[in-house]
Amino acid sequence: MVQDWRQKLLPALRAPLDYMRPRTIRIGVTGLARAGKTVLLTSLASTLLASNALGGRIVRARLASAGAEALPRFDHVAHLAALAADPPHWPARTDAVSLLAFDLELRPAFATLPPRQVRLELLDYPGEWLLDLPLLELSYADWSQSVLSRLERPGLIDATRDFLAFAHALPAHASADEALALSGHRLYVATLTRLRDLHGMAMLQPGRFLMPAPGAAPPWMSFFPLMGSGPLADLMRRRYEAYVTATRDALVSPLFGRIDRLVVLADLLGALHTGPDAFADAQAALAAASSGLRWQGSWLSSIASLAALRLPPRVISRVAYVASKADHVSERQRGNLAALMGALTGQPGLRGDAASGALPSGVRSASFAVASARCTEDFVWTLDGHPVSAVRGRLLGSERLTRSYPGEVPDRPPGPEFWAHPFLELPAFEPARLLRGAAIPNIGLDALLGFLLEDLL
Repeated sequence: MVQDWRQKLLPALRAPLDYMRPRTIRIGVTGLARAGKTVLLTSLASTLLASNALGGRIVRARLASAGAEALPRFDHVAHLAALAADPPHWPARTDAVSLLAFDLELRPAFATLPPRQVRLELLDYPGEWLLDLPLLELSYADWSQSVLSRLERPGLIDATRDFLAFAHALPAHASADEALALSGHRLYVATLTRLRDLHGMAMLQPGRFLMPAPGAAPPWMSFFPLMGSGPLADLMRRRYEAYVTATRDALVSPLFGRIDRLVVLADLLGALHTGPDAFADAQAALAAASSGLRWQGSWLSSIASLAALRLPPRVISRVAYVASKADHVSERQRGNLAALMGALTGQPGLRGDAASGALPSGVRSASFAVASARCTEDFVWTLDGHPVSAVRGRLLGSERLTRSYPGEVPDRPPGPEFWAHPFLELPAFEPARLLRGAAIPNIGLDALLGFLLEDLL
């Protein structure tokens, strides 16, 4: 018991002035496309502002003033209105960086300490841009070879045929003609769009080709993957390098460079349903994003920053990998969903409600399965004479309730035998009707917030 008290008092004893000083924590929220990031942010806001948040550990929470911050505000009020409508509907997805800030008073673990003042900032970062992080370590030739080999997979040929035909028809020493560059770029962007919309693919780079930044696109945005060493390939290389430089200077440094903790969201159930190609692609995207994040804590980046007379980038101290839409499977399977996310991000066996671990860079990480806005309830369904743990909810745009048992969720990347019996349909459920003044019903957000703020609570 004495040891437990010492641990609770340690932050205040080690640096009492720092404990009393208001602290700012910025949490980046990003993820793969269509994972439910907008709903997650809206529900996090609802949870923080609700009475008795985090079991009473948050004494008071209020929206913070935007102050002199240049980033636009995340409009959680408009998104909450969509969920609270009659009938409720899912809010429109966000397509730009935005910020939502709160001033919190945290109840200390030791009763004699005063409440701790924390400014909590939630940064909404488009998931498409997350996948540009690995480009910081890739040459144009390596990136082109990787992309072209993926585009030539037989199962994707209906989406990639036009671009591949164009690229293969180019002469080895094609001239650096602007019309050729623009044609190839447009065909490549159309290919990425089809891969996302028709095949559920996520590992699509560069991310800003699918989610452009505001304003007119600069000329160096017009490039595409191309092997060779002729004038056109050299032009594409120079434009790719300009893109990487802009990603580092205009996006990574001012945005990810100021993040203390990170949430990476992915719809693993949707990937399982779509099929082995989509699941393998989601696995590759998560691995690339996870690997790309570690550059911030490396000694090489610190040396490079000091050589350029810049301060080393801040280290992201905690990363939460979150599998969304956990309410589409029963409670019995949600542990498997969290474990699957852990296995895909290089931390097998770690679960958000059980443990967390240290990555080689010192970043603490954990995996979670959450439902940001719960839209089903669990029940036992009898299928072929056998009881199964299923869920039921109201179909989107309908008054009709439907039952769903998509199948067993694997706790690790599935082998060929899993795909012999495809994951069943995942219905489009309507959000649950909200009670006036109550927080959005969810699964797992308290555990997620508890992990992200653990060292402050």
